[in-house]
Amino acid sequence: MISVVISARNAARPLAATLAALIPPAIDGIVRQVIVVDDGSSESTAKVADLAGADIVESAGDRGAQLAEGAARARFPWLLFLNAGTVLEDGWERSATAFMQRVNCGEGALAASAFTLRLDDTGLAPRLIEGLIHLRCKIWRKPYGDQGLLIPRQLFDAVGGYKNLPMMEDIDLVRRLGRHRLVMLDATAVISAERYKRDGYLLRSMRSQVCQALYRAGLPMSLIARLDGKMETAR
Repeated sequence: MISVVISARNAARPLAATLAALIPPAIDGIVRQVIVVDDGSSESTAKVADLAGADIVESAGDRGAQLAEGAARARFPWLLFLNAGTVLEDGWERSATAFMQRVNCGEGALAASAFTLRLDDTGLAPRLIEGLIHLRCKIWRKPYGDQGLLIPRQLFDAVGGYKNLPMMEDIDLVRRLGRHRLVMLDATAVISAERYKRDGYLLRSMRSQVCQALYRAGLPMSLIARLDGKMETAR
């Protein structure tokens, strides 16, 4: 029923956690295929994927191109895109299956869905970030790639799939889907807070908002990527 596509680079440990959350639904026959697109890892990412029985695709393109290549190898009618390190909490497949059944039976419009985000950190800052992301998803239906994307192949192809972009390929696709074709699932995706702790919660959030504002203003993605790289270097 579901082909899972994961893009990874030097992510053996987080990938293992992501794959482990797919085992119960794989046993139940919900997850039928896992594709790991390996972006030239120099450690054991490919080995972890192979031991888990995943199909491995070698790709050195931009992230959007990697996800598109993974989707091209998918054999099943539903696609689930995940980041290496995004861990779906126990029972996620029940919410996902209920959503897929509604779409398949025509009870709801052709739509995609994403998971509620939770950061694996304690304290006020991560809870505030989660709250802001939850509000963003509730009002504008604009989840991040960290939250996963479960989408029927028919809809994915209809909107043109992932574009060959160096960054924000997730935001680009969500924008083309539109808020009326996105549903937030009653299930949680846990992601690492390492980037926030490294950069600082406030600075990391501001940097993301600046990049998104530039994207909405119509600046070329290549220029935004260069500016983002400069912000990273200046940190």
